[in-house]
Amino acid sequence: MPNAKIEERRTDAIARGVGVQTQVFADRARNAELWDVEGRRYIDFASGIAVLNTGHCHPKVMKAVHEQLDRFTHTCHQVVPYENYVSLAERLNAVVPGGGRKKTIFVTTGAEALENAVKIARSATGRNAVVAFSGGFHGRTFMGMAMTGKVFPYKAGFGSMPNDVYHVPFPMDLHGVTEETSIAALDRLFKSDVDPARVAALVIEPVQGEGGFYVAPKSFMRHLRTVCDRHGILLIIDEVQTGFARCGTLFAIEQYDVEPDLVTIAKSLAGGFPLAAVTGKASVMDAPSPGGLGGTYGGSPIGIAAAHAVLDIIEEEGLCERANRLGARLKHRLECLRDEVPEISDIRGPGFMIAVEFKDAASGAPSSAFAGRVREIALSKGLILLTCGVHANVIRFLAPITIENAVFTEALDILEASIRTARA
Repeated sequence: MPNAKIEERRTDAIARGVGVQTQVFADRARNAELWDVEGRRYIDFASGIAVLNTGHCHPKVMKAVHEQLDRFTHTCHQVVPYENYVSLAERLNAVVPGGGRKKTIFVTTGAEALENAVKIARSATGRNAVVAFSGGFHGRTFMGMAMTGKVFPYKAGFGSMPNDVYHVPFPMDLHGVTEETSIAALDRLFKSDVDPARVAALVIEPVQGEGGFYVAPKSFMRHLRTVCDRHGILLIIDEVQTGFARCGTLFAIEQYDVEPDLVTIAKSLAGGFPLAAVTGKASVMDAPSPGGLGGTYGGSPIGIAAAHAVLDIIEEEGLCERANRLGARLKHRLECLRDEVPEISDIRGPGFMIAVEFKDAASGAPSSAFAGRVREIALSKGLILLTCGVHANVIRFLAPITIENAVFTEALDILEASIRTARA
């Protein structure tokens, strides 16, 4: 059935609140390539929004899943537990940054991981308030929306948010928000709006995802750690999009001289299967009483099996090093366009978590129109891209780290041609 016909059915059957970026309906996919129902091939630089660091249908992931399917698909870990849940928790406890003993819980989505991290922090501290950052994205559940620092489309029309959630500007020099500005805003927040003695947690992405791939300065993260220690606040690092080799290390926070109290992880953890986790200091993680954490599908044995395979693949195939090599190639190609494409205002990101931001060449204002043209032209040429950012003027690149060299070169050629065409 043609894409257009399925799109008509989608519009009739599915609530309009579920927005889609393309009208390309997938039929099959392998690594970084995807074929739609009409047989057209695309190179996937979206990866299901950073879910497929190990690519579509990696053979080792699929083998692990098939083997688990033949054993059992569900028992609910809280009813009849299973060993691979325990062993994956042990593996995460060993590799998630931070000293001392750690513990883990498994849930289903990134938003659920953030919700549970807040629950754990409140239980551990006996406090209520949470501080997050403008431009941050932490999910579409109500607490996730409250912590997310962007109104449209995530909060618009959904009424009042959970209280005791406060926002501080995220440092982004490109838009006039310096590190000093953010630090001063946090200080003012504690003087005018919330007593730091009531704050349970501070939540931050080392690299903002939906917010535009802005990178938190190392000195800023160290300052936040100092502030948290001074006031007894827990530091929650949101690695949902940055984790699992995307930034050139297994976790982005490894690149900072900062120890988190809790880390939330999801997306590429299980190579395309729903699985998320919270890992943190054992003394903090053990604060909630038995039964206070969990969920019917939390830690699905299928997702757990896939995640074991993902961790093996990252190590065996050297994906952290490969992310750095691919990111350097992508940055170089974009930098070579700067002189002839004045709409490029910034190229940034660690590892293979790269973004290019566009502006209006005449006014210098953020240009969502130019970013949108690049995305649409690239799609017409067979390259799937995603936009992001508070101004929707950023294109983020989330190709599988396992992408074949020839396919990557082809994608870079399409990207360059699309940017040039967008100027015409």
